[in-house]
Amino acid sequence: MAEPIIRVENLTAAYDGQVIIDDITFEVMPGEVFVILGGSGCGKSTLLKHMIGLYPPARGRILVEGRDLATAEGDERLAILRRIGVMYQMGALFGSMTLLENVRLPLEEYTDLPADATEAIARMKLQLVALKGFEQHMPSEISGGMKKRAAIARAMALDPRILFLDEPSAGLDPITSAELDQLILRLARGLGITFVVVTHELASIYAIADRVIMLDKRVKKIVATGKPAELRDGSTNPWVRQFFNRQAESA
Repeated sequence: MAEPIIRVENLTAAYDGQVIIDDITFEVMPGEVFVILGGSGCGKSTLLKHMIGLYPPARGRILVEGRDLATAEGDERLAILRRIGVMYQMGALFGSMTLLENVRLPLEEYTDLPADATEAIARMKLQLVALKGFEQHMPSEISGGMKKRAAIARAMALDPRILFLDEPSAGLDPITSAELDQLILRLARGLGITFVVVTHELASIYAIADRVIMLDKRVKKIVATGKPAELRDGSTNPWVRQFFNRQAESA
């Protein structure tokens, strides 16, 4: 059996002494689309920020391919970070750069490749997300869905094994959101990339997730793990069933 590509062990996340997530443990397997979900304020984005190394755990540890991100330093930490890519919620493209320049930037910063090679790679990444022909467009000249795809192309610039997506469907219409879901599946199945996706969009969860964990802010823990349809139909937790069936909480 394959080893987990990410292992979160007894993680507690806190800000200014206030615990947001308390003592959670889970694993992400290579090549799967793993979704982190839950209601507003449950700690989804907090967990993602810890998993990409923006914040150190209050307790516990996060292992990426067996290496502890929080304790790694120097070249070891850089090597771990180069194995992951991140797409932030609004894309976070640099508005003064073309799409091609945005995607080339990580290659120029973190490799010694010549200019013709970085351009060729950036063009290939944009083609992978169906943005061929838009290389010279500025972010202000393209739609919201195209910005998300361009951000994914930039996140893929250094050929990461893991892509983290923060609310990829936020602000998109249903058709554009469905197209983005299909892109995620195509990249996961075609290139073997592991995806960790933070979202609360049920349509996307059902479309892309191999497995989910569900956080609950009331207990600050994982309250469900499994396949979305199985949790919808078979969970013994009433709140989990309400979430997956879009039911209002009883008074």
